[in-house]
Amino acid sequence: MWKDIPVPFFMSVYFFNVLNPAEILKGEKPMVEQRGPYVYRKQCQKENITFHPNGTVSYREYRQYHFEPSMSAGNESDVVTIPNMLVLGASVMMENLPYVLRLMMSATFKTFKEGAFLTKPVGELMWGYDSGLVDFLNQYLPGMIPTSGKFGLFSEFNNSNTGLFTVFTGKDDIRKVHRVDSWNGLTELPYWRTAQSNMINGTAGQMWPPFMTKESTLPFYSPDACRSMELVYQRPGEMYGIPLYRYVAPKTLFANGTDYAPNEGFCPCRQSGLLNVSTCRHNSPVFISHPHFFNADPVLLDYVQGLNPSEEKHGLFIDIHPQTGVPLNVSIRLQLNLYMKKVSGITETGKISDVVMPMIWFEENGYIDGPIVNTFHTNLVVLPTVLEYLQYILIGLGLATIIVAAVVYHKVKVKLPHRIQASMLSCLTARCILLCFFFFFLFFLPYKCWGV
Repeated sequence: MWKDIPVPFFMSVYFFNVLNPAEILKGEKPMVEQRGPYVYRKQCQKENITFHPNGTVSYREYRQYHFEPSMSAGNESDVVTIPNMLVLGASVMMENLPYVLRLMMSATFKTFKEGAFLTKPVGELMWGYDSGLVDFLNQYLPGMIPTSGKFGLFSEFNNSNTGLFTVFTGKDDIRKVHRVDSWNGLTELPYWRTAQSNMINGTAGQMWPPFMTKESTLPFYSPDACRSMELVYQRPGEMYGIPLYRYVAPKTLFANGTDYAPNEGFCPCRQSGLLNVSTCRHNSPVFISHPHFFNADPVLLDYVQGLNPSEEKHGLFIDIHPQTGVPLNVSIRLQLNLYMKKVSGITETGKISDVVMPMIWFEENGYIDGPIVNTFHTNLVVLPTVLEYLQYILIGLGLATIIVAAVVYHKVKVKLPHRIQASMLSCLTARCILLCFFFFFLFFLPYKCWGV
């Protein structure tokens, strides 16, 4: 189950279709409408699995995405308009370069007929499209963009792996189960400004140590977010009759360094609610947030029309079975944003106002289903309940046996010699003691040790 996860996972993608691209270039406020979801089945498989003598195991987890038309609100042929990351991203990156270079870049954009906004089918925006500009940049400015082939928002995700993870198996200490020992050979990250921000904390995000309490947290490392994150307890719940704890992202997760000092290491920051991931995304002005700027500074909502955040639709959560640390229901929701502005010398940026522009948001969700639900319910709900009542039934039977034996002994002792009475009493006492120990070691002690 750990190697080939038997739980169905899906990625639902929502595009923010730009309604007024011409007006944005004149400095007006962007207007967007949400399009989607476009749903993809996610297949994960661990390969290159190697166990080490120090109680760790290394692996690479490969992922593939397959479009699910029946679960989607449209087709990959749907056409949407979004900001052109190649133009607007490169413009911000070149803002401080000599004016002549910016003029040359603007001329390059015109040569390849690249504008500030891109109108293309969903499938091409997701998985890549041919671009003469990409070929040009890779030839003359290698390393500026993260792809050498087709350019797409998720082109580097499909048929790829999340890096080389080395995690603890928990064999010697169950409290360490799935805790990350290193990622790509690193025990700390090179992206951020402080040692605390660069720490690789928690697990790889697929399981946590058992016997969790309401004071427990869910720390995990996310290669896609380039950092460790931590969820906190919100409330208890139930799924298919199985008890669970729901953990959610605290409001401080993406807070800036001014509002939450420990996050100073993730700066340079903008408003709270944004994580600047430019340092691990080739310096492209890309920000991660909750969808629709949920739990973010309200000023971000004022910059863009058409956003309506709510916890139910846009908050991320993980439902954990507290006794085992196994997730029962997962919904990770994140939004990809592009910082865009007017850059002198690059006419393609027009009079664009400084704005963090939402491009897409996606939800990766999975939940236990099918035979695994029955296994969980039987072992974690039915059996503990049966054992709970069985202990009292056995204790009752034991007491009844003792009472019957005492009554029988009382009735017959007057008819037997004193020596035989003493022998019967000793035998009865010994059997009662053995019976108590039998019940204790057979059931009660293991029951308490299991922590049920």
